[in-house]
Amino acid sequence: MGGTVTVKIDLVADLGESFGAWTMGDDDALLDVLTSANVACGFHAGDPRTMDATVRGCVARGIGIGAHPSFPDLAGFGRRAIDLTADEVRTDVLYQLGALHAFATSHGTTLSHIAPHGRLGNLVATRADYARAVVDAVEAFDPRLIVLAQDGELADHTRERGIRVAIVAIVDRAYRSDGTLVPRSEPGAVIHDQDTLVARTVQMVTEGVVEAVDGTRIPIEADTVLLHGDGADAVRNARAIREALLRAGVVIAPVTEVLAAKEAGKEEKESASCPA
Repeated sequence: MGGTVTVKIDLVADLGESFGAWTMGDDDALLDVLTSANVACGFHAGDPRTMDATVRGCVARGIGIGAHPSFPDLAGFGRRAIDLTADEVRTDVLYQLGALHAFATSHGTTLSHIAPHGRLGNLVATRADYARAVVDAVEAFDPRLIVLAQDGELADHTRERGIRVAIVAIVDRAYRSDGTLVPRSEPGAVIHDQDTLVARTVQMVTEGVVEAVDGTRIPIEADTVLLHGDGADAVRNARAIREALLRAGVVIAPVTEVLAAKEAGKEEKESASCPA
């Protein structure tokens, strides 16, 4: 008779998205809620001082540090499609990885993961050439990095190269029935109601499903929950989500620990299924 399976989940948010004298979000407050951080690398947001301060804050709290590369689009916050070649995507991602790595090294730590931002993050789920370009950059930089991705091309190409993938549940964005996100240009693309955010997060994590905009229940095998940090209620929502997950018996842990537990469980299951 098997025991109760403990569900583990990582909580991640996009941080370091201030620029110069302009401030985005309450990073310090969010760091008290998170287990991982996607740190802007200067292409859609962030600057050297912001990157340095964000990495310092992560190290002080034991938060996993990940690169959050984007299209070169400061004016559009990385949310506009830019017609780049695959090689431009590869070299831009590699450049941003190197920039954040320098700050991680200066604070005595390393990067744990990478999570493409904004429009690039959406396109790598559907464009094989962009997905391969991101994986090429990761493989050249450090194949031990975990790639945070939605189900799709990036996740598939990452697995094919033998690099670890963590599937991201994006709790404040509406999903289509094919598993892709509703574009921000469409009504209802972003969910703001806290009760709805909390309920769908617990359902994603404990039941492995999310309700699409047409009412379809689609499967999602989440390893990390993305909590966007740029809204007025971001910190309050993040705290409510964390508290609800804990009440549901979910263990909050860094993505490296989540994947290690998942891999150990898979090995145990395969071992138990093998004939003696």
